[in-house]
Amino acid sequence: MGRPKAAVELDGEPLVRRGARALVTAGLAPVVVVLGAGLPGTADLLDEGTTWVPAPGWDTEGQAASLRAGLAALEATDAVAALVALVDTPGIGPDALARVAAHAQGPEVLARGTVDGRAGHPVLLGRAHWKAVRAAATGDAGARGFLRGRDDVAAVEIGDVAVEDDLDTPEDLQRWTAREETPR
Repeated sequence: MGRPKAAVELDGEPLVRRGARALVTAGLAPVVVVLGAGLPGTADLLDEGTTWVPAPGWDTEGQAASLRAGLAALEATDAVAALVALVDTPGIGPDALARVAAHAQGPEVLARGTVDGRAGHPVLLGRAHWKAVRAAATGDAGARGFLRGRDDVAAVEIGDVAVEDDLDTPEDLQRWTAREETPR
């Protein structure tokens, strides 16, 4: 992309601000944004009221470092679960986020968004799992290793309100901006 994904603009708005706003619009709080790549200046792209934390080790550990930093920041709150959303999936908007978050009925919960039965994001991690998730998180797989093979992860279909397209390349961004409509 040539710059940190968080700072990439879509419809004139940085992805990091768009993602944080979607979480707030979904009624979620607190919203903790983890910043890894390109930390200097990226925090300035966030709206007031959004908490951000750095992800030490992001340059070598990627998503795992971000996941650990976000969960560690939430330890100081009374949150019973964490909804993990990625900055490069703008097609997962407030409706999809709220639908998965609605499964946060206690600290033992595990749930994830699915599109046509394919597991993806967002991922809901109950507080009781945070320590194990942090220990299992590796590289850009995030919580995938922890979740793989478990039969207690609720699959929440979001395909009717979301498009799970990752914006990983300039071509992905170009395809996204050519869309006629965006998800709610």
